[in-house]
Amino acid sequence: MKKLLLSMSLLASSMAFAADELHLYNWNNYLTEATAKRFEQSCKCKLVQDYYGDNEEMLAKLAAGAKGYDIVVPTGFAVQTLIGQKGAAPLDKAQLSNLKNINPGYMGGFFDKTNTYSVPYAFTTTVLGYNETQLQKAGVLDKANSWALIFDPAVVSKIKGKVTVLDSQRELMAAALMYLGYPANETDPAKWKQAQQVILKAKPYWAAFNNQSYIKELTVGNAWVSLGYSNDLFQAQQDALKAKRPFKLNFSLQQEGNTLSMDNLVILKDAPRKDLAHKFINFMLDGKNAAELTNEVGAGNPNQAAMPNVKPEITKLSAIFPSKEALPKLQQLQDLNGKQRRELNKLWSEIKLK
Repeated sequence: MKKLLLSMSLLASSMAFAADELHLYNWNNYLTEATAKRFEQSCKCKLVQDYYGDNEEMLAKLAAGAKGYDIVVPTGFAVQTLIGQKGAAPLDKAQLSNLKNINPGYMGGFFDKTNTYSVPYAFTTTVLGYNETQLQKAGVLDKANSWALIFDPAVVSKIKGKVTVLDSQRELMAAALMYLGYPANETDPAKWKQAQQVILKAKPYWAAFNNQSYIKELTVGNAWVSLGYSNDLFQAQQDALKAKRPFKLNFSLQQEGNTLSMDNLVILKDAPRKDLAHKFINFMLDGKNAAELTNEVGAGNPNQAAMPNVKPEITKLSAIFPSKEALPKLQQLQDLNGKQRRELNKLWSEIKLK
């Protein structure tokens, strides 16, 4: 009888632990392992993460009926989409005592003006990361501050097979539009077609569309140029330094302009554990926890309580904390309507198939 009671007790304990799980659907490399473990200790729960490499990937998975996720980390325009699809849950701000730590300048974004559904988490720029050593040898290092490095056939042909670009229709099209001198949020079909042609002319010189492993490819020297997110490129640079690679990695803004992504914590409407979700958000709003995101991951930080704990050398990197001079050339991507999405999907399918 004692054995039966013990077995039942263990089963109940196991079931209780399984129930105390927070499911976070997050970007790759966007939360340190140390931070995750401290949260688990603080909430006496288990943090389970699943990953995506693109907003469209995340939105498509949720639209297809994926269940069980509590929190997602969408960029501004994807927050708009989630709200429009009634997929986001209103926040209970009474449970977010650390919300006061967010710099007011980052609140009230165009995608959620009252922050009813979203809390700023971190921001990144979409830029080019590059191997300075190899670009110097190829004679194209002077093009690193321009989108010409990946789009101009006369330039990119000199580094053929050594370039990766994001497998993201919004980010890649935005880069091509800016290269042409258009706004990142241009929606004129004729200008989209021009951007598509720029991409198609450059595509033969690229190695891959890569969201998942471009950090490693840069770090080991397989790729010499990668279109990516500033926090990922920071990590590639740091990994190369730690491994004492015989080359120098760098990343920088482009003179034609870049996109800036404000990523946010959003609780899903059908989240099984909204209570743990609020605890996680409040935990990440703590200044020291937020600072770790910048110091270890290289993400820009909207948390003013974090800044005293952020390494000074990181605050000087303009691709992570853009200078006043760079800010006017940074654009946040806006949401598209249904017709525009269909048109862009058509152009993107043609890009991938040709």
